[in-house]
Amino acid sequence: MKKILIILMAFMVVASCTKLEDLNKNVKNPTEVPATTLFSNAQKDLADQIASTNVNMNVFKLWAQYWTETTYTDEANYMIVNRTISDNAWEVWYQDVLMNLKESKTLIEASGDNSLQAVNQCQVIEILTCYSYERMVTLWGNIPYTEALDINNVTPKYDDAKTIYTDLITRLNAAIAAIDESSGSFGTDDLIYGGDMAAWKMFANTLKLKMGITLSTADPGLAQATIESAVMGGVFTSNADNANFVYQSVTPNTNPLYVDLTLSGRQDFIGTTVVDYLNDFNDPRRSAFFTYAPDTEEYLGGVYGISNPYVGFSHVADAIAGDPTFSCTILSYTETQFYLAEAAERGFTNGVAEEHYNKGIEASFEFWGVGGLDDYMAQDGVDYNSTWVGNNKLAMQSWFAAYNNGYTGWTVWRRWGNESLHFVDPPSVEDGTFAGIPVRFTYPVFEQTLNAENYQQAAAAIGGDLLTTKLFFLE
Repeated sequence: MKKILIILMAFMVVASCTKLEDLNKNVKNPTEVPATTLFSNAQKDLADQIASTNVNMNVFKLWAQYWTETTYTDEANYMIVNRTISDNAWEVWYQDVLMNLKESKTLIEASGDNSLQAVNQCQVIEILTCYSYERMVTLWGNIPYTEALDINNVTPKYDDAKTIYTDLITRLNAAIAAIDESSGSFGTDDLIYGGDMAAWKMFANTLKLKMGITLSTADPGLAQATIESAVMGGVFTSNADNANFVYQSVTPNTNPLYVDLTLSGRQDFIGTTVVDYLNDFNDPRRSAFFTYAPDTEEYLGGVYGISNPYVGFSHVADAIAGDPTFSCTILSYTETQFYLAEAAERGFTNGVAEEHYNKGIEASFEFWGVGGLDDYMAQDGVDYNSTWVGNNKLAMQSWFAAYNNGYTGWTVWRRWGNESLHFVDPPSVEDGTFAGIPVRFTYPVFEQTLNAENYQQAAAAIGGDLLTTKLFFLE
């Protein structure tokens, strides 16, 4: 009995020295997170959303007609409501990416740190914020912007998409001007460039180049000014400049493709339309993109949008599907060269379109580690001065090169259209279920119910909340 009393007294002494509220703290879910951690998490969430092929989150490798489905074909037929794919993507971009970036910047500014490093950190956050909004505006059109990310306003208004786009260019210019290359930023917490501010400045200018090209038909004057400014500021000059998010070999930090295609054990995806195009030119990149079809020495693509037997067609290459560390390319030198080729063709720069076109293909071959470039470039339909009736060489090569980024590949088609790059109509189009290949996401279902008035105004402003409603940069 004495022993029990002694133990109880000891416990009471310890307990009296401990605040009761401390016992209720969940140390695994801290209420305060360092700015650097928030920033790193935002980068990973951004990369995961781009890289993933989980049909609950990302359908763009399908809509770019790089891959199609084997059994469940809803997503290849543009059915995105059943899995609330738009809702899921909206949440990732606003909640996981933009909100983490905002909170990271808020903590840095509240710290009172006025060092060059802190200033640079804020500029990197601003650049990635602009990148994220650029993606969202070109995916949905009008979106919440000036009233977004305010936890006290759960029904934000939607802003005009082109107005947002113009403002993003202004914000990028300001961020670029504020960068001090003599100082660092996030160091190893920057999972893309390791805090290298020269690299971030180049990334920002390359993003401006991309945005200028996007505006080519919507606002040629602003497009040219933006492109000229980007080129003068310095854009990517080699594959070494690529914005790559490199994954780790152990979950949960592996590439989502490894999770979706290998760890899942599923057999959901095969090559499709792009395989036929690649075969037209015996393109050496086929081996980097796909396997031979089983029991053959041929690259065979399934028919887009229908149920295809997995054993009958080419699968995603092992170097992509089976490598947990395979990187997500957020913005690339290859893209840069094709944008510069287009800028020259449109007369926005004094560059030589053919030279940039050739460098784009060369950069793509180098990135994928394949040979045979000279023979490939000499072919009719590839050589810049040759003709290929009914198709556009610049569109085709841009599409091939974007294989590692489905959204970019789909956007190549959205900008150039079927007249330049013919995509297959799946059964959903043929039977009238959908009017055509989508050019945007419809708004999330929860926005239609929880933010109904602003949603309705936004839908009316863009011409209707349809998959086929052309956004400002496509008109």
